[in-house]
Amino acid sequence: MGYKKSEISQAQIVEAAIRVLARQGYARTSLLDIAREAGMSKGAVHYHYPTKEALLQVVLESATDKVQEQTIAAWQTEATPFGSLRKSLETLWEVRAARTPEALVVADLLALSLTDESLRPQLADYYRLAAQQIREYLDSHLVALGLEPKIPMEILPRMVIGLLDGLVMQAFVEPDALKPEDVVKAIETLAMGLFAPGNR
Repeated sequence: MGYKKSEISQAQIVEAAIRVLARQGYARTSLLDIAREAGMSKGAVHYHYPTKEALLQVVLESATDKVQEQTIAAWQTEATPFGSLRKSLETLWEVRAARTPEALVVADLLALSLTDESLRPQLADYYRLAAQQIREYLDSHLVALGLEPKIPMEILPRMVIGLLDGLVMQAFVEPDALKPEDVVKAIETLAMGLFAPGNR
């Protein structure tokens, strides 16, 4: 019973951390702020996460998992590989552009990582997992159709993520500059241009 309660407490702390970090930013957030948001004592938060950095790793994992779940769900709603690709790109954009707490936390941490090297390993893990998810999809769907990438498959997912993240930062500062449907179509067109018919 104690184990279940501990899991619930950890989940409450992570959810509270995401809300506070999205509102205040990493640099202005303390474990005490997170404890207050979670309705717990600072000692209770310390018990599960002795430092803000330890909690940050779990927060990033949680953000990644949420994006992954939404993207996989999007893939499964379409009957064709190309339809699934478009739907997943729409979801990847929506998650970022909608200013969800998770997207705001990641954007804030990316900006801070320019001067704070301690944040870089966790963000590198975040990007590795995101790239792996996209690569697995491309491997199992588009390559299975006989399309072969014109560039190394290690780079293609990173390009898609780079385009999405770069464009969403512009959308954050100039919300009306980009239409979601134009962004998705442009990224889809660019991505598909990097594949060629195979020799099957």
